[in-house]
Amino acid sequence: MADLAFSLELSDDQKELQKWLHEFAAEVIRPAAHEWDEREETPWPIIQEAAKAGIYSLDFMASQWFDDSGLGMVIAQEELFWGDAGIGLAIMGTGLAAAAVSANGTNEQIGEFVPAMYGTPDDIKLGSFCSSEPDAGSDVGAMKTRAIWDEAAGEWVLNGTKTWATNGGIADWHVIVASVDPSLATRGQASFVVPPGTKGLSQGQKFKKHGIRASHTAEVVLDDVRLPGKYLLGGKEKLDDRLNRAREGLKTGRSQPSMATFERTRPTVGAQAVGIARAAYEVALEYAKQREQFGRPIIENQGIAFKLADMKTRIDASRLLVWRAAWMARQGKEFTAAEGSQCKLFAGETAVWVTEQAIQVLGGNGYTREYPVERMHRDAKIYTIFEGTSEIQRLVIARAISGTYIR
Repeated sequence: MADLAFSLELSDDQKELQKWLHEFAAEVIRPAAHEWDEREETPWPIIQEAAKAGIYSLDFMASQWFDDSGLGMVIAQEELFWGDAGIGLAIMGTGLAAAAVSANGTNEQIGEFVPAMYGTPDDIKLGSFCSSEPDAGSDVGAMKTRAIWDEAAGEWVLNGTKTWATNGGIADWHVIVASVDPSLATRGQASFVVPPGTKGLSQGQKFKKHGIRASHTAEVVLDDVRLPGKYLLGGKEKLDDRLNRAREGLKTGRSQPSMATFERTRPTVGAQAVGIARAAYEVALEYAKQREQFGRPIIENQGIAFKLADMKTRIDASRLLVWRAAWMARQGKEFTAAEGSQCKLFAGETAVWVTEQAIQVLGGNGYTREYPVERMHRDAKIYTIFEGTSEIQRLVIARAISGTYIR
């Protein structure tokens, strides 16, 4: 693929996309944000609206993923999460499962499973990506969920418990990362698609969370789940070849299944964090212009004005890191310095810091649920934890820049 000339100027189509999604976020998502945060339930009516508008659809997701500049999806994520992070995740959560299929599946599997994960505006479906376990979060090599090939039946048999799964248990389609050969740790793992109605898959505990409460998060329990061979992503022949090479100590030529998924999604997660931070900054800026103390707007005080200047600078720096990683990924550039991890790390920590500063600017009002910055602060914290903690991102970056296996 020929490199696309670098530019920070969005195309007319990208500007229209940005405007369209901003309007949807302002008119549909934001007015509903407080209600669904309080209810801690999946906002089905909002997902329905997104589907009718053409946002919750495979066509929309694919067109943004394959934007030649790489910026389509990150622009979309920032605008939707500017509206609200919990509802944004409810709309975008299926995308992680779709990304897992795209990263690990054959062309035939991608063509069959990904469209089915979205359904239609009149018959919405959900997808869920299930990797983490109670004892295997950052340490994916400790995964205990097993997948055993039953030769006689021609089926895979899955057993185990997944946790922290977005849409877990309520999704129609689940993508499960399981260990095929535990002796090989992460190199002995594979991904499987569990279709609707499969016996043995059930929802475990639903988590009551600090933030992103409109997004459903739960355990997924697998009890003798039987899957025909077609549901192994990539196929058995490629898996056997990869396992044999790993046993011989040779390079397998591909990432571990969970990492292959997260590598594709880190810039989009960074963009989500940018959206949250931007939303909180805008509330704080407007409040500082209107709020008067000692006879003048508080923005006229350096203590407030400098805080807002730092907030804006960190948000813009985060966006540039996100755009760089998204552009590099689309152009096929290698992340030699873990640029994907850089953008996720910096944007996630920026979202936490900016939302905290926004509360400080609003003072006592910022600490109440009457103003949205309190919710934004709760939502932001997860961005230093999920899809790789800040500590793991630093580990990935340090290994990349040093060439040393840092523990």
